[in-house]
Amino acid sequence: MRYSRDMRGYGENPPDPRWPGGARIAIQIVVNYEEGGENSIEHGDAASEGFLSEIPGAQPWPGQRHWNMETIYDYGARAGFWRLHRILKDIPVTVYGVATALQRSPEQTRAMIDAGWEMATHGYKWIEYKDVPREAEAQHIAEAVRIHTEVTGSRPLGFYQGRASMNTVALGCEEGGFEYLADTYADELPFWHVHDGKPQLMVPYTLDANDMRFANGGFTNGEEFFLYLRDAFDNLYREGVEGAPKMLSIGLHCRLAGRPGRAEAVRRFIEYARAHEGVWFATRLDIARHWKQMHPYQDRSRPSQMGRDAFVKAFGGIYEHSSFIAERVWDGEMGATHDSAAGLAARMAQVFRAASDDERLGVLTAHPDLAGKLAAARRLTAESTAEQASAGLDALTDAERAEFTRLNDAYTAKHGFPFIIAVRDHDKAGILAAMRARVENDTPAEREEAEAQVMRIAELRLKEALK
Repeated sequence: MRYSRDMRGYGENPPDPRWPGGARIAIQIVVNYEEGGENSIEHGDAASEGFLSEIPGAQPWPGQRHWNMETIYDYGARAGFWRLHRILKDIPVTVYGVATALQRSPEQTRAMIDAGWEMATHGYKWIEYKDVPREAEAQHIAEAVRIHTEVTGSRPLGFYQGRASMNTVALGCEEGGFEYLADTYADELPFWHVHDGKPQLMVPYTLDANDMRFANGGFTNGEEFFLYLRDAFDNLYREGVEGAPKMLSIGLHCRLAGRPGRAEAVRRFIEYARAHEGVWFATRLDIARHWKQMHPYQDRSRPSQMGRDAFVKAFGGIYEHSSFIAERVWDGEMGATHDSAAGLAARMAQVFRAASDDERLGVLTAHPDLAGKLAAARRLTAESTAEQASAGLDALTDAERAEFTRLNDAYTAKHGFPFIIAVRDHDKAGILAAMRARVENDTPAEREEAEAQVMRIAELRLKEALK
């Protein structure tokens, strides 16, 4: 079973984005322009809009126009946009422009372009796509690109559907002309998504540092909005100073943040951020192009994408002569989290622990003695040969070899399986000391330790294999 979601991402140590000028944070502001593209009977939709307005608990009205809802959206175009434009016109901004909304607002669209804002597409109409057939959504994306190009003079290079379906990202990839897609909230840095073998850059968006929370019971006043933006900035700025810069996305809507009591929070935040050194205000296209230059897509073998035979061939020897571990891993749920050494090691360890007592004992007995007869006869696996050599066990004196042989024989005779230790964690003297101590342990305790060492050896082997 293939698991589609990537729960690991960049892991504990994300890449340094190397923002221009050594910036400690990238700030990306989005103005969502949806007014005139929302659900409306006049737009040919089945019901009025019910989302993101000043009306608490608003619901769509099937077959009816909603005067209050429509005029709230009208406010965003008539007043809210111009207020945000005055505050942001000297800052790089990305517009998520619904194609039909831009078409119905030529003066606002001209002002966006004159301000040098990036014009990304927010789709054909600002409607819910979860139940729209795939073919119909594809047609809407194509129509959005066509109208956007005619209205603005150039095609959009970024795409954010917003009220997306499970098909949206795939369709955005297949459209073929977008430098980035934004229908993801999965990270604070851009990342590469692969669809049908082709890479597509994703520049994540936000729903938390977003004025939509004024409409859904989150923020109740501008001060709360400002404090949230400030705290988000402070945290990410500190991380940037400490060597892990990120991107702060901020989402605004003309009918929401364009209200006087909220717009002041936007102004205050801009002033606050500008008072710091090392702040890069950028469009999403700026960020996408920077990322492509600094972190171009690198094709690599991904365990979760391998066929069964190839996977078992590559990883069947991680547990010594026990390919059933790799087979069961592949037969279970495989996903992006298993493309890292830590993730695959954890899954293999889970399968090992779930194996029968006889199977686990078989894994132990498959391990060779340290510096034993197999090593002397050069019959070790490549992994074991390299591991034993790393601790100098391939270059023993006669006395050392005799001591290893004595301890190996005594250990196996007492416990019924060979002495096992992750030799890459030790030197020769440390291994001998461990052998002398552990040969005296009772067998149940030593069985538990031996199994722990087997899992540690597998982890170290995977780190080597998946560099």
